[in-house]
Amino acid sequence: MINFELDDDQKLIRETVAAFAAEQIRPAARAADESGVIPPELVAKGHELGLVRGAIPEAYGGYGDARSAVTGAIVMEELAWGDLAIAVHLLAPRLLVTPLIEAGGAPLQQRWLPPLAQDQFVAATAALNEPRFDFDPAAMKTVARREGQDFVLSGVKCCVPLAQESSALLVYASGGSEGFDAVEGFVIGRETPGLEISPREENMGLKGVATYTLTLNDCRVDRSARLGGESGLNFTRLLSESRVAIAAMAVGVARAAFEYARDYARERKAFGVPIATKQAIAFMLAEMAIEIDAARLLVWEAAARLDKGENGLKESYQARNYAAQAALTVTDNAVQVLGGHGYIREHPVEMWLRNARGFAVLEGLATV
Repeated sequence: MINFELDDDQKLIRETVAAFAAEQIRPAARAADESGVIPPELVAKGHELGLVRGAIPEAYGGYGDARSAVTGAIVMEELAWGDLAIAVHLLAPRLLVTPLIEAGGAPLQQRWLPPLAQDQFVAATAALNEPRFDFDPAAMKTVARREGQDFVLSGVKCCVPLAQESSALLVYASGGSEGFDAVEGFVIGRETPGLEISPREENMGLKGVATYTLTLNDCRVDRSARLGGESGLNFTRLLSESRVAIAAMAVGVARAAFEYARDYARERKAFGVPIATKQAIAFMLAEMAIEIDAARLLVWEAAARLDKGENGLKESYQARNYAAQAALTVTDNAVQVLGGHGYIREHPVEMWLRNARGFAVLEGLATV
């Protein structure tokens, strides 16, 4: 039996992150979307929440907080409620931190974790997505082949957040065959010979966070850069953690759109009464609320599986797919509730719809 009653620590964390999202992130969201720039002072304040340092063991300069996928999902939802792009930016270093903690080994952890445990925000990232319509994490085209004591990486990655400013990047590649067991991970420096980072991508949504395409032209890396050493890594666990995070963010975006549309419908009047009293609008809002609650339950179930030590592959996949569709449906309905106002930039629902569209195609942008 899964218990979804939050403990006192989780309630405090949710309240703290929710307050930061409402007071700091939400007011900056539109400007970040328009300019493509997230204010450094906002990033610094977000870093003070311990989003990165809290996950790093004390031995490497972090806070050494106990990791919980359920708690992580709560944090992801609240941050994405404030703004998805800003949330992805703030959480990007965890794309490297979490795999290092779970599969890095002492040498890799000693090299890369202390720099990320600084008082100031230090960018880091991971490259999973590939620019193909049929991208499958179990059948990546980016390959890692052995040559003596080294590995040679070849392929193209896309939608990599903060790649240009990250000193360390985690690159996922196929070891030569298909299946999750064949996936390898390598931590490389930005200056690795053969690594090309494209100009910033121009995306439909997530316009506030910088993402890039990476081209790996026979990048030679030492075997010490390999996650998991000679035994490799448990990629299914890492993928499940990422999908839970993405699904939780989808819930946050959907919730933001629903709450805005609900409040608008209560205040907007037509023929002398609030439009929220009209059956078509009321039913639409009710369906939106149902979708959000259903998606959140799937997210929390998958996260609870991870906290119990399971790989949660099926549950995280279900949560991600359902939450991605729910976010798109809810944000589209929010635009409809606002009518003509939903299509203009005066209201944020059009931005949330653009951001939500990405959930169906993006993998690996966050991890719990």
